Amino acid sequence: MHRIQHTLIAALLCGCSLAIANPAPASQPDAPLPTIAALDLPRYMGTWYEIARYPNWFQKKCAGFSRADYSLKPDGRVQVINRCRLQNGETDIALGTGRQIGDATSPRLEVRFATAWLSFIPAVWGDYWIIDLDEGYQLVTVSEPRRKYLWILSRTPRVEPRAYDALLERLGRKGFDTGKLLVTRQE
Repeated sequence: MHRIQHTLIAALLCGCSLAIANPAPASQPDAPLPTIAALDLPRYMGTWYEIARYPNWFQKKCAGFSRADYSLKPDGRVQVINRCRLQNGETDIALGTGRQIGDATSPRLEVRFATAWLSFIPAVWGDYWIIDLDEGYQLVTVSEPRRKYLWILSRTPRVEPRAYDALLERLGRKGFDTGKLLVTRQE
């Protein structure tokens, strides 16, 4: 059962989607969620460490040390491997598949952690929208259209405080309650 929960996490952590929209004022969290303009998907591949996230039911058992590894498959899809450490010290792993929605620069992906034979069901695919990404592809924020889920990921387990604070300010302007973020344990 826990593997299924972690799989759903991976689905949300492993897809990108582009929805070009006007920025949502902080006072209007129901306004369309802006994303980055374009994504270089091959450059995005690799390891991303979870820095913080909104609380969610499918990561309840994760005690920390969460990360996502993305790699391109020959068919253009993305292989997703999500890991987190449980309270008992074991590592939970969820395997998923992502697909880019739109053109080759779209920052919108959909990810599924269900078996391939269920992929025809739209509900098994989770939105993964890249809403903030630095030019160096070192710090990213991922969410979905309803702003229910939010992850801050980094190429390294720690983020420079000024960069993190600036990111939180941008997220606030996009209608996110940054006070809800849980900082991920790294040690």
